[in-house]
Amino acid sequence: MEKESIEVFINSLSNFYRQIGAAEVSVGVPYLLDANQPVASDFTGIIGISGKRRGCVYFTCPKAMLSYLLMSVGESEVTTEHLCDMVGEIANTIAGNARKEFGSEFMISVPVVVQGVPENIHLPDNTRCVVIPTKWKSYQSAIVVALE
Repeated sequence: MEKESIEVFINSLSNFYRQIGAAEVSVGVPYLLDANQPVASDFTGIIGISGKRRGCVYFTCPKAMLSYLLMSVGESEVTTEHLCDMVGEIANTIAGNARKEFGSEFMISVPVVVQGVPENIHLPDNTRCVVIPTKWKSYQSAIVVALE
């Protein structure tokens, strides 16, 4: 995956934090991931990609981070439903902003949210999987991009 493509996903996450008025996210060094050993945390929002590029993009983070984000946007109730909505919204924002950059042939699905560290995330075969580690406040999270 080209450096410019990785930057699209990084900028998309930064845009999400700006939209909600949160502090800036810091980004670690992206690295390649074995498709058979996916990275996942407490909550994961997954977006399927079809069209000219095929695969998926997902955002994964700990429950404590999502709880903090919910409270920072004024949500007084931190329920599992709200946590799932928030991680799905983050994933959707990342993919939606990427779609603006890559064009209409970069088609995205609605988010699928997985709670808990999934035992069986299957990343698409024949893809280069890139993990973009991120940190917001003291919370570690990641964007995983698996595209043909």
